[in-house]
Amino acid sequence: MDVHGGAGASAAAATDDVADEIIETLRRWVDEVVVPESSALELADEYPTAMASQMEDFGLFGATIPESHGGLDLDHVTYARVIEELSRGWMSLAGIVNSHLICAKLIDRFGTDEQRDRSLPGMATGKLRGCFSLSEPDSGSDAGALRCRAVRDGDEFVINGTKMWVTNGERAGIVALLARVPEGDPSGSSGITCFLVDKTPGKHAGGITVSRKIDKIGYRGLETVEMSYVDHRVPADRVLGGDGLNGDGGIGNGLRWALAALELGRINVAARGVGVAQAAYDAAVAYAKEREAFGKPIAKHQAIAFKIAEMATKLHAARLMTYDAARKADAGERVDLAAGMAKLFASETAAELSLDAMRIHGGNGFSTEYPVERYYRDAPLMIIGEGTSEIQKLVISRALLADD
Repeated sequence: MDVHGGAGASAAAATDDVADEIIETLRRWVDEVVVPESSALELADEYPTAMASQMEDFGLFGATIPESHGGLDLDHVTYARVIEELSRGWMSLAGIVNSHLICAKLIDRFGTDEQRDRSLPGMATGKLRGCFSLSEPDSGSDAGALRCRAVRDGDEFVINGTKMWVTNGERAGIVALLARVPEGDPSGSSGITCFLVDKTPGKHAGGITVSRKIDKIGYRGLETVEMSYVDHRVPADRVLGGDGLNGDGGIGNGLRWALAALELGRINVAARGVGVAQAAYDAAVAYAKEREAFGKPIAKHQAIAFKIAEMATKLHAARLMTYDAARKADAGERVDLAAGMAKLFASETAAELSLDAMRIHGGNGFSTEYPVERYYRDAPLMIIGEGTSEIQKLVISRALLADD
């Protein structure tokens, strides 16, 4: 049975000939280029420069950016399928795109016309890379506790603080940064605000320093960094949505807008989970058919056959939940519940299936000669990133128990 996702299993938009052609082209590239090269790059923690360049050529950095600004303007279902294919080959590739597109989504949805025209065309080509910066050393799930501060000084804001877990931070040319505007701001509104911080790619730019690269057990090959801001000046017109002097701009709206943009991120992470789970399942089936024990392939032993049946069922369910959330987003429906459910189930499924695949491989699964150990190391990131499983349960339960 083929349990790979396809047009027949997804939304109507994903049956479009153009969408299917994009997915088929990407699938061939993943099989021919990514799969053979990813393990060596991942183990060396080496950035996939050539692959990222090819992703630019495919237009993936503009996947969800409107055509009016040079993007592909893919529907959410097709975007989920793109992320699934990338993650099937190497989950880190999806991370390069995701942080970038969360930044672009914020600009497209909440930015001023000038901010869109200035940033989105370059972001659509991938020549201008974006990143999203919310987490801090003492602020993760409790995003409202962030301490990074932005104090107005005339026509500028002076930013001081430290940010953690910034994907693409070093290579980015624009950062969607969340900082707290203190009491006493002339706008009369204080609170968490999103700033579009322009920087030169690299470790130092003005008052910005990439203070360290965070070493990780998985999700390797792309930089995840700590970034420090010391008296870094940002023009007031780089407040997302405007500086708010008239009470209708972006000051104080940053966290609300960021959480809205993260709904796209949660569909992305769910799709990543499906991709990694698919890779783990494929590896387990291939190995079970090849490996013999007690005179026959281990796939012929009921214990292994039943395990594969369970894996296929969970994988199919995770894919359907992810596409359902994407369909709702395409229909303009509220998706916090569906995206939270999909992210929770798909990420946990990826962790379960990667461990199942390792068990089916036996001792070989503990070796870097087989890719299942990478799936096992990559999967926990999806349980944590874009809101932990516990936070997803909180989001889901609140939505289910809310008063009508």
